[in-house]
Amino acid sequence: MTFRPLLAAYDRALGTNSGTSLFTEGEWGRMLSARLPVSSLAAGSVAALAAAVDRFSMAAGMSTGPWHLSPERITASFSGDRMMRIAGAPVVGFAELSGFFPCADGWIRTHANYPHHRSALTAALDLDPDVSPSSFADRVAASTGSDIENRCCSHSAIAVYVRSEAQWKSEAGMVTDADPLIHTVHRSDHVAFDLRAAPTCAVPRKEGPLRGVRVLDFTRVIAGPVATRVLALLGATVLRVDSPRLPEIEWQHLENGQGKRTTLLDLDSGEGVDALHELLPLADVVVTGYRPGALNALRTALEDAVSPGIIHASVSAWGPGPWYQRRGFDSIVQAATGIASIEGTAERPGALPAQVLDHSTGYLLAAAIVDGLAAREPGSAGLDVSVSLARTAAWLLAADGRSPNPVSAELPPVTTTSLHGTIRAARPALAEYQDYAAPSRPWGRDEPSLL
Repeated sequence: MTFRPLLAAYDRALGTNSGTSLFTEGEWGRMLSARLPVSSLAAGSVAALAAAVDRFSMAAGMSTGPWHLSPERITASFSGDRMMRIAGAPVVGFAELSGFFPCADGWIRTHANYPHHRSALTAALDLDPDVSPSSFADRVAASTGSDIENRCCSHSAIAVYVRSEAQWKSEAGMVTDADPLIHTVHRSDHVAFDLRAAPTCAVPRKEGPLRGVRVLDFTRVIAGPVATRVLALLGATVLRVDSPRLPEIEWQHLENGQGKRTTLLDLDSGEGVDALHELLPLADVVVTGYRPGALNALRTALEDAVSPGIIHASVSAWGPGPWYQRRGFDSIVQAATGIASIEGTAERPGALPAQVLDHSTGYLLAAAIVDGLAAREPGSAGLDVSVSLARTAAWLLAADGRSPNPVSAELPPVTTTSLHGTIRAARPALAEYQDYAAPSRPWGRDEPSLL
């Protein structure tokens, strides 16, 4: 296994140079074992972040040193849902209507973990909201994959036909193959002279090199929250902002909200928009993870450039192209792009050993943010950086190192987790950090403030 091809792809996209002596590797063995080179993707994305932190540290006059890429720690963090225990019990990763279902001409994969997604899915298929899994499966079995996919798309529900790699590349996938791993745009607005991103003194790596950086987090589920959780680990002040009308899954917040503050803002109300306009001038970074058009108030505020030189980082499922407005998650992208077919058998589709697209994309986004902060200086332009799960999947599918008969993947030992009260969660993927600064706070309970 080598992480360097992914690191090289990151460097090409950002115009950086990670060097050759920053990292040491451990033995991966059964960690994240799969037919596709998953360990290379996981380690490479964490290495990209580590290299970006070193560039930021050197720009700020801080000390740097080699990083150890620990397979056990990376695997535990990427498998956070499987490592987590609440009062000793494992969490349920997928709801009863989320998963693979056979259809008339193959398989589909659905996602209905949130109540509003389940409602949209059952409505799209003209089913009762309380339909049983068996009745749902019967309805799916009587329809073609394209019919189900089209119905769900028109109802904002989430289901895709399980494609082969060749099928995906002949359709929407060609767009993501052509895109850079990370897309960057330098805007016309410019950084003010009172840079909070530059510490007033050299802060050692373990004490938080991003201390003083302020981040507004408008992301949900895994990829975006992973990116902002890393920024918090590195010392940034992170405020996650959610809508009071969208429920959150408890275990996802407990796992990915560590080190952050969390508040609720209704951006469809005047009061919420006013609060947003008070927050944005204080932020160095805004991270968004909603589909285009889903947060019009935030988009309008960003276009008004109320905070010159701000870094706007975004993550989506599909990136630019014909599917850019569709909802999607790691499992759905795996199914559409051919990964599920590759990792499955002749009888049934399969899946990667963890939500690797989510986590790797999150680390790549965090790395791009850190590199953007390292490049900030008085008068420099504002920066937009964006990533997508589909583009990360395209890299994985194009990478060398497939294994036709991989060994069974194994989880690392419990020593890769930490216990806070009744919550056991994976330690950070960066082995230089023993734990996050604080466990997750109660969801939505903090004041909307970055001070």
